Amino acid sequence: MSQQKQIQLAKRPKGLPTKDVFHFETVDIPVPQDGEVLIQTKYVSVDPYMRGRMQDTKSYTPPFKLNEVIQGGVVGEVVESKSPQFEKGDFVLGFLGWQEYSTAKAESLTKIDPSIAPLSYYLGILGMPGQTAYFGLLAIGQPKEGETVVISGAAGAVGSVVGQIAKIKGAHVVGIAGSDDKLAYLKELGFDETINYKTTNDLDDAIAKACPNGVDVYFDNVGGEISDAVMNHLNRFARIPVCGAISSYNISASEDIGPRVQTKLIKTSALMQGFIVANYSDRFEEAAKDLAQWVKEDKLTYKETIIEGFDNIPDAFLGLFKGENVGKQLVKIS
Repeated sequence: MSQQKQIQLAKRPKGLPTKDVFHFETVDIPVPQDGEVLIQTKYVSVDPYMRGRMQDTKSYTPPFKLNEVIQGGVVGEVVESKSPQFEKGDFVLGFLGWQEYSTAKAESLTKIDPSIAPLSYYLGILGMPGQTAYFGLLAIGQPKEGETVVISGAAGAVGSVVGQIAKIKGAHVVGIAGSDDKLAYLKELGFDETINYKTTNDLDDAIAKACPNGVDVYFDNVGGEISDAVMNHLNRFARIPVCGAISSYNISASEDIGPRVQTKLIKTSALMQGFIVANYSDRFEEAAKDLAQWVKEDKLTYKETIIEGFDNIPDAFLGLFKGENVGKQLVKIS
């Protein structure tokens, strides 16, 4: 029987993950059963939320199990089918293992069309990151023309799309990121103002200057000190979609992670709502249609950071927490 490489979780990280939390294993390529297909992995998505799944704690999705394959978003090609829903040569999107080949039930996969967009886009702007940006901003943030929208982690896969959708809706858009190259990228996307939080001496003052009319929508991807500073500038009835908290993913839950926001929310009657994209699963088709149309009209552009090679998946994941990626971080396998 032919074999393949697989990446497993070797131990649960404490603080910032290191390469030794991953273990490479050689395993048999699985054989599809009735109703299943065998998929050759083409692209693997690495995402910050996966850090939470490495902990053995209760969350919105179960933790990864030790010494078992890590799972995430994958685009692959069907190489064998035992389902009438798919043929050999079809391309699919699924939640699959970090391995070279996977089997999956047909109903758990989505057929994708490489003639509409590059395969990698289905893990990015047309996939979970794009949908996350769409629903977080439009369902919770609800920006109105002329309002000010601030985005932290603005040069990432989600933040860069949020800013462009906010511009489509007529907002004044301010992006916060961690390098001058990322700020230049945000300007290319049409952001009105940008802030480099790593080189700004007074973040509070920088936000005040970039948002002279205050903040109506704050799309929070990072939490921590950046969010503390933005909260000082909320307008009455501001909306705060909380998408991520990457600044605190690698610290203990028992640590004090900063000022409390309750008083600021009360004073401004602001709405702060956490969400995951799965909350809107019944509307995915709506979002996909709008996102694809905006891409076709060149209203949405997209950047990817693609690393090649299966063995580089751990490095790509760890790079997320060092700010090494611009746009969506992917690994191309074959």
